[in-house]
Amino acid sequence: MAAMRADRLLSLLLLLQNRGRMTAPELAAALEVSVRTVYRDVEALGAAGVPVTADRGPAGGYRLMDGYRTRLTGLTGDEATSLFLAGAPGPARDLGLGAFLTTAQLKLRAALPAGAAGRAARVQERFHLDTPAWFRDADPVPHLAAIARAVWEQRTVRARYRRWSGTDTHREVRPLGLVLKGGIWYLVATAGADPAPRTYRVSRFLDAEVTDEVFDRPAGFALAAHWEESARRLADRLHQDTARLRISPRGRGLLPMLFGAAGTRALADAGPPGPDGWTEVELSVETEAVAVGDLLRLGAEAEVLAPAALRRAVAGAVVALARRYGTSGEVHSPPGTDRPGERGVAS
Repeated sequence: MAAMRADRLLSLLLLLQNRGRMTAPELAAALEVSVRTVYRDVEALGAAGVPVTADRGPAGGYRLMDGYRTRLTGLTGDEATSLFLAGAPGPARDLGLGAFLTTAQLKLRAALPAGAAGRAARVQERFHLDTPAWFRDADPVPHLAAIARAVWEQRTVRARYRRWSGTDTHREVRPLGLVLKGGIWYLVATAGADPAPRTYRVSRFLDAEVTDEVFDRPAGFALAAHWEESARRLADRLHQDTARLRISPRGRGLLPMLFGAAGTRALADAGPPGPDGWTEVELSVETEAVAVGDLLRLGAEAEVLAPAALRRAVAGAVVALARRYGTSGEVHSPPGTDRPGERGVAS
């Protein structure tokens, strides 16, 4: 407890040294404590001989006496570890390293020469990494900090995990690493007698108890290489088919936005647009059920030409939507296209 307060007092001192005048609420927010705690810590610094001055008024706050600087900038182990997440403060907080990261950055800035410190400040002012995807709330990950500790200490975890099917399972896992992908945390771990690492979505852990049992990591396991290879295998497994489409000029712009790398590759391999401005492309797609939903996002900006089964499935979904919304259910092709059944494609 005393060590924690000592770290906090040093952080407060470095905040005032690096940022200048700060109000009690600003210090409380930076240190993740209450304003009352800031008042007590300022008094403690003063009692220890640190010249903290309190300025009153609307523009007031706490500041260090002009010319005073400290060189107490040694990094603790946790602070040094947190620097690897310096570009991602949100994930650092998720892992329970937010306060350590703040203190580590303050210590580094205090130790830098004036010119280098200024450049570091400009980088923070002008570059920001926002890891979550657009228009999607981050997964709740209440057990992330515990799982991260188990990863670091090589301890097994007894967990209750919810499968994609919605059923729960109890298992004991040996956590090898954590991956943040598109704002979603994943755990790579082994379980039971199977030596092959598997991937778990951290938000699906309903309980996670870190045990005292220490395990040995698989020889030669490299998290980044494993993740890259498993991501490639997943993409190969999911994109097992190819759809041939005609897309409008607007559809060309939508394709990479909606289909990512697969859409970009489809455009890169496509020929020139026809006289009507529409372009034929070949797009890697998942199973038929998934592909229908994905392709419907293109709306009237695309027509499925092949395979025939996928074309029929998309046409059937369009008819069902038309009936749902009270229209006749007749399917109209985009201007300049043929109706289903023509072009040698079965309807």
